[in-house]
Amino acid sequence: MTTAHYKKVRKLSIAERAYLGGIIDGEGSVTLTVKQKGGTRHLTLLVSNTDLPLLCYLRKIIGAGKIISQRTYKSHHRPVYKYSISNRQALSVLEQIRPYLRTYKLKRAKIVLKYYLLMTPRNGKYNDNLRKKREKFVQRFFAVAS
Repeated sequence: MTTAHYKKVRKLSIAERAYLGGIIDGEGSVTLTVKQKGGTRHLTLLVSNTDLPLLCYLRKIIGAGKIISQRTYKSHHRPVYKYSISNRQALSVLEQIRPYLRTYKLKRAKIVLKYYLLMTPRNGKYNDNLRKKREKFVQRFFAVAS
């Protein structure tokens, strides 16, 4: 049996932390997404932008994550790309950029940093008690809105 190997997030410089915090505050989101229908929510940091080099830079300085292109529905629209990083990698990024967040995303980051690991078993198996606690965590997280 092999274990999954996850890329570690780089230790960012102070300037990189501040820059990334500003990008997340202005263009990004700190959210809990569902990856599979009926599945649990996972921590995700997202930045959508039409500037692909910006997203490539973010992926480079962080050292992990992925960039996907979004479908363009109208010919006069510019292509849009999305950088995303999830779960423990996203948690590692949030730990580093938290001091530089200024919007409601700071409140979300604080909630996630305090409770996410406690409410997310590595094996993905939830007992009834943990499932109830996690649902309260998710509700509290989404109660923090812009």
